[in-house]
Amino acid sequence: MRNILIAAMVSLLLSMAGTPLAIRLFARRGYGQNIREEGPSGHYDKRGTPTMGGTVIVIAALIGYFSAHLMTFFSSVSEPPTVSALLVLFLMTGLGLVGFLDDFIKIYKQRSLGLRSGAKALGQLVVGAVFAVLCVQFPNAYDITPAETKLSFLRDFGPSIGLVGFTIWVLFIIVGFSNAVNLTDGLDGLASGATGVVLASYVLIGNWQLRNSCTAALGPNCYVVRDPLDLAVVAAAVLGALVGFLWWNAPPAKIFMGDTGSLALGGVIAGLAFTTRTQLLLVVLAGLPVVITASVMIQVGFFKLTGKRVFRMAPLQHHFELKGWAETTIVVRFWLIAALCAASALGLFYLEWMPRQ
Repeated sequence: MRNILIAAMVSLLLSMAGTPLAIRLFARRGYGQNIREEGPSGHYDKRGTPTMGGTVIVIAALIGYFSAHLMTFFSSVSEPPTVSALLVLFLMTGLGLVGFLDDFIKIYKQRSLGLRSGAKALGQLVVGAVFAVLCVQFPNAYDITPAETKLSFLRDFGPSIGLVGFTIWVLFIIVGFSNAVNLTDGLDGLASGATGVVLASYVLIGNWQLRNSCTAALGPNCYVVRDPLDLAVVAAAVLGALVGFLWWNAPPAKIFMGDTGSLALGGVIAGLAFTTRTQLLLVVLAGLPVVITASVMIQVGFFKLTGKRVFRMAPLQHHFELKGWAETTIVVRFWLIAALCAASALGLFYLEWMPRQ
């Protein structure tokens, strides 16, 4: 618990203090956001707002996590970083780097599109494939690896799908959720708030899995998770950095996270889903990004079939903008939906522990 508090506090303070520095630095260098011409007209006022703020989130989260472990180094009980946590942080940083290249090209070439779609997908696939292969290695003393080549909901279930099948599944989830958070990042503070409730949920999930670990006491509902406490520390570190960033990203945003932040955050929640063995639960937990991604798929598919649109514009948040909803109204209501999705997922997670009459 101490590590969780230290990681969250350090990353929060670094992000809170570091974001204004990033705003001034990026503004001085002209690292401003380009706005799509086909987007809502209200977004034109945001042109030139500093972007790539996700760099602050990633750096603050990394420092927060390692600071928590550094402090235990000087205590009587040293708690070194664990493999599971390092793999999730690798996934976050790797996808953040892909997003950074995308953001930088947008700024350098002064266009709303950065990396070509093929290059961007290749970067996500390479980082995801390395994560997939490594997370089934490194067994601990109980022969538990960070992940298993199985599907999971509240824990692993069913037969192994093999390394190749598991890698394909990992890539599908990683690319899907990193792009889902990217699509959600369309309004000031929307992606920050929606991802924050997911990370807060994983702090609770990691703590509960630690208290009911099969390595401590075998039971019908115990969890076979390699490093549940340290995964909660990762979630807390990223959450702290995200809250500090949200202070400046809330409407009207002084800075945008860009693809640097959205891809990194999507990677974190996907990595936590695999290492806590809650892959399918993430679909409910991160329900808002899932719905927003589905709106894009429905819009594109229906238009190709009929030549007509279901929504005035996709992703879904822009549909409500064009209907006349105020941006803050959309953001707050979507935050509430994200919170309800997270609460529903936690309800499912804890349901099997409820007393039965």
